[in-house]
Amino acid sequence: MSSPAVRLYTEFALAPMRAATSMITHWTAYASANLPATPMRVSADLARWVAATSVRERPRWAHEATVARTWPLARLRDYSTSEDGQVPTLVLPPQAGHDSCIVDYAPGQSQLITLREAGLTRLFCLDWRGATEQTADAGIEDYLDLLSETVDLLGGRVNLVGDCQGGWLATLWAALHPAKVNTLTIAGAPIDFHAGGSGIRDWLRVFGALGRAAGATELAAYRAMVDRGGGVQRGANQVLGFKLLEPVAELDRNLALWANIRDPQYVSRHVEFTNWFEWIQDIPGPFYLWIVEHLFAGNELVAGTLAAGGRRVDLGAIDCPVFLIAGSKDHITPPAQVWTLADHIGTDRVTRREVDAGHLGLFMGHEALREAWLPLMQEVRALSTPL
Repeated sequence: MSSPAVRLYTEFALAPMRAATSMITHWTAYASANLPATPMRVSADLARWVAATSVRERPRWAHEATVARTWPLARLRDYSTSEDGQVPTLVLPPQAGHDSCIVDYAPGQSQLITLREAGLTRLFCLDWRGATEQTADAGIEDYLDLLSETVDLLGGRVNLVGDCQGGWLATLWAALHPAKVNTLTIAGAPIDFHAGGSGIRDWLRVFGALGRAAGATELAAYRAMVDRGGGVQRGANQVLGFKLLEPVAELDRNLALWANIRDPQYVSRHVEFTNWFEWIQDIPGPFYLWIVEHLFAGNELVAGTLAAGGRRVDLGAIDCPVFLIAGSKDHITPPAQVWTLADHIGTDRVTRREVDAGHLGLFMGHEALREAWLPLMQEVRALSTPL
């Protein structure tokens, strides 16, 4: 198997060829759909394209909800439709420099509405807030305390649903408070950070090697980013990191827009996604560095050596029904990183579902919502009637 440095070098070495292929493909598609491609028509389309690629507006939650509580680190959004005796469900969105509204992305592409359609009528979601001067020093204990307070507010026992970073946080909290978790569902969550082939893992190893070569620590590059960010991990750094995982992806997406510039629905979808992807928020420095050191580098969650909140995190304490969702095309969190959880928890009541989707598609793609989320959440609903 090639080294991380070789894999990253290969990815960037192939970028010019892939970019050229993308340009030819999408220009040909544009030209064939817009004959004759007169200078006036091309100029008008170019103006539309520039406008569409330049829009930067705050992304919106697609459906109405009540903000039930606000803390410095998050808001609690209430999507409930009933106050029956059902065990409440709490969703923890990803937290990687983007807005949490990815879980309520658009009509027909809403994880939260899909959960509601599955019969989960007492439904809540944490909406992570970007780091401010007040929260720049927040660490893992602050997030665990927030989650504990939220669960107590909802009655003391919940169905936990976690996407990506929200997934490992949900898992960690469930291991510390197993009696308060009715079911645990994680999607695209890196439980075993060293399993599978991940570009994030390759960058971690390259940065670690550079740090050691410079006579510093493996985490030196990450600490330097936080220092330069004034004590926080800047959302701009996070977005840049995601772009570097697929160097040609953004160019290809913008060229595909050019090929479809006369399709108003396509343009609208492009602008909607760009607004979400490019609207950044910062992450508290201590929290970010704790993740890098103990989870990404140390892989302590599955090693059994992780401590948080003054206690050791024992995945074996999790004995509730567990539902795992992974994307076969997920280059950020390969399925192997998700499936590992089943090998460490204290129950065999585990349901797995692999979807033909990439990372973001797991949370808002039509296929993932229809084929994975809806049936699995119907199972969660069946387990959510109090005894």
